[in-house]
Amino acid sequence: MTAALALPQVQRSRYTTDLVLAALAPASWGTTYVVTTTLLPPDRPLLAATLRALPAGLILLAVTRRLPRGEWWWKSIVLGMLNFGAFFPLIFFAAYRLPGGVAATIGSVQPLVVALLSLGVLGVRPARAVLYAALAGTGGVALLTLSSEARLDPLGIGAMLIATSLMATAIVLAKKWGRPESPLVMTGWQLTVGGLALAPLTFFAEGAPATISGENLLGFAYLGLVGTAIAYALWFRGIDRLPATSVSLLGLTNPMIATMAGLLILGQTLTPWQIVGFTIALGALVAGQTFNRAR
Repeated sequence: MTAALALPQVQRSRYTTDLVLAALAPASWGTTYVVTTTLLPPDRPLLAATLRALPAGLILLAVTRRLPRGEWWWKSIVLGMLNFGAFFPLIFFAAYRLPGGVAATIGSVQPLVVALLSLGVLGVRPARAVLYAALAGTGGVALLTLSSEARLDPLGIGAMLIATSLMATAIVLAKKWGRPESPLVMTGWQLTVGGLALAPLTFFAEGAPATISGENLLGFAYLGLVGTAIAYALWFRGIDRLPATSVSLLGLTNPMIATMAGLLILGQTLTPWQIVGFTIALGALVAGQTFNRAR
């Protein structure tokens, strides 16, 4: 009897641990804006994307010493392009054409895209409560990040929608295909694929940087190691262990952490409506995870 009661408690504890570790990934991505604006060279988005992906991927390959086998060659290429090779340039393109609030609001619809794809690809029907939580999260992010002066650039909106859809597709495909190796190994494969695709694009579009300062190197090292290698290993681990909608809902932590970083590091302030938005987004995140765990 005691063992039977202890088992659900152990399962809940493991689920919570998996959630917290997976949430560290989008939380670290929420610091990208602050790091980019304070440490990286200006107007070099492709350089930032390449140096964020390729060195981290090569380091992980050197450490793990594992290469894909069989069908995982083409699967790694597909996932690497979805998560990095195509996603990164689209994100940076959108960032240059849209205010951060507009981009964050569009990105927050990812749980809804994941829910739709999960129904078609995985045959998993999300609970209505989870969908309501995802809608509430988008509304909270909109209140938190949008301003009345926000401009709506069609190309930027299109790029952000495609980028959000690509990452949602990567989540669902990774859930469908499973993983033949540890998350760290698979992170190395995908980062290398994405970085190799980005390198020639960066060279032809932006050229080599004239100089790189110590601050630039610190910023690239942080984004590459913490915000990419470690973060995506935790992210892929979460995809393997959690429902797809649970993982995508964790993306709501990105704009919330970005807001907190702006408050603490850049000296920004929050309006009353932004505080309401932060509260709604946080509530939606907690509620969505609670509903998923209950199922």
